[in-house]
Amino acid sequence: MQQLLAPIYRFLKCETPDSWIKKASHSDNLSVILRDHLLCELKAAQSAMFLIRKYAVDKESASRLTEWVKPYEEFAYKRIGDLSSLKGKSNITKQVTVRENCPYGQDLVDKMVLLIKEELHHFYQVMELMEKKNVPYELLEAGRYAKGMMKHVKTFEPDALVDKLIIGAFIEARSCERFAKLAPHLDADLEKFYISLLRSEARHYQDYLSLAESISGKDISERVAFFATVEEDLILLPDEDFKFHSGLPV
Repeated sequence: MQQLLAPIYRFLKCETPDSWIKKASHSDNLSVILRDHLLCELKAAQSAMFLIRKYAVDKESASRLTEWVKPYEEFAYKRIGDLSSLKGKSNITKQVTVRENCPYGQDLVDKMVLLIKEELHHFYQVMELMEKKNVPYELLEAGRYAKGMMKHVKTFEPDALVDKLIIGAFIEARSCERFAKLAPHLDADLEKFYISLLRSEARHYQDYLSLAESISGKDISERVAFFATVEEDLILLPDEDFKFHSGLPV
């Protein structure tokens, strides 16, 4: 695990504060952690889908991707569906056509389709844990974390895409770091589950970063350093809205 996490700790400017771990591991906050984790998995899939649709595939392929994620969105936002209706849907292979004259299109599609499949499977696994632990699902409003980074995205291409990919890398890296730190403080089921997520989350962070580097075609270290500072502030500054990616608990 330490070998897996070493690049994550080098990438992030700070570790999760102990006060967040203490609050997140309290039994009274299990419902918030699991419900927000569920939505985080969906948002990760949606973000990857958005990148493919906007930058890499034709209109018909974009529609297929939308339909793939739709059942999960309907459960999250409309309470339509259940474990039975969602079973196995993350394993559907989506045939997509990369746009002509898009040099990075195939690489973006390959990495993001795999990410979508894994995030939707994780969504289902969280649903299973919530049912097992009698945690009812209720929608939560998004916290400040992702929005706090997205507001700094440049407005011109390809820099806007590169920024979005860098942000994706930070979100996945932070998720991995928090799973690892939180796992030992939870019951056996959740500890095992969070440990099982580390490898995929670490790979997602690396995929986002490698895409950002290849698509930019230039040194992105300055931009990575900029977002590292933004992300550090979101983690260490006081935050009244407790969520999976929230800052210092008030």
